[in-house]
Amino acid sequence: MSRDRGPRRLRRLDRSALIAASVTVLSMTASGCVVVHGEREVLPATTRAEAAKALQQFTNAYNAADKAYDSSLDAAHVTGALGAIDAARLKAGKANSPSGNASHTPLKLSDVTYTIPKKAGWPRWFVADAAGNKGGTARWLLVFTRDGLNEPFQVAYLTLVAEGKVPEFQKDADGWAEAVPANSAGLAAVPGELSKDYAGYLKSGADDVFADGTHTSVWRADRAKDAIRPGLATQYIDEPLANGAYAPLALRTKDGGALVFFATHHYVKETAHSGTSVPSPGTAVLALTTGEIKQSLMMEFVSNEVALDPPKGAGGGRQVDVLGRIQGLTSAQGS
Repeated sequence: MSRDRGPRRLRRLDRSALIAASVTVLSMTASGCVVVHGEREVLPATTRAEAAKALQQFTNAYNAADKAYDSSLDAAHVTGALGAIDAARLKAGKANSPSGNASHTPLKLSDVTYTIPKKAGWPRWFVADAAGNKGGTARWLLVFTRDGLNEPFQVAYLTLVAEGKVPEFQKDADGWAEAVPANSAGLAAVPGELSKDYAGYLKSGADDVFADGTHTSVWRADRAKDAIRPGLATQYIDEPLANGAYAPLALRTKDGGALVFFATHHYVKETAHSGTSVPSPGTAVLALTTGEIKQSLMMEFVSNEVALDPPKGAGGGRQVDVLGRIQGLTSAQGS
């Protein structure tokens, strides 16, 4: 089931009319025919019926891939950060259980709200906010995106956010949301720079952009403890990841801020002291590891985050609040 929290007078757009408008609009004038190209036309990213269909298609494909540990079954429905994390997870699962996932439990999403921005150009995208049968009471936020009308919607970002933490979005009279440009300067942090800002913060902790929390100060403190384990040195390298399918996407919130989805790239290198060896990393890591683990192990991760970016000059000097983060190992190298 789905529910739409927009105004009651939401306009129902016929699917064929929306597609036709996004491809070309013809207007006959006295001097001839004027063509308005779809990439410059401000339109809703999709219809609510199409959004619901995309979510169902993703869920079906995701469950099939998880049950068989076969990434080919959902490859057409994922991209970006989620695509990288999901493909590696399924690869490791297949290596350790060739016959499939014996503990598979189908993902079920309910109580869905679709937030669809009205914008020009590609990609066109929308957000599904749902309750899931996994992850406790947390809300599942899935960002669907596509680069053309003949392409399917794919999930680029998947994060879990504590119940009650998803903000209200700014919507027009017809219920369409507003996409915030990556270079918007009216916020505490520029959305397109958040990946770089976050990587820099994790390295130094000196940046004043991010508020303390589970995915900022607490994560840095946990990593600092891990870095000084007896007999083992751990190093961290954090890099921005913001191009192509990993580009950040942002929605205007009701208070004038933005909810920003972005990705980052992380490396963790464990090096054993002379005469000792790196502790066994477990079967899931070994399945993604090349080379022989002797004295060191370099692990590569992709992470996708969602953050509340307040309007610039907001009362109390509000900082960017990272609401959720899902990270996955994508490869490892032993030496």
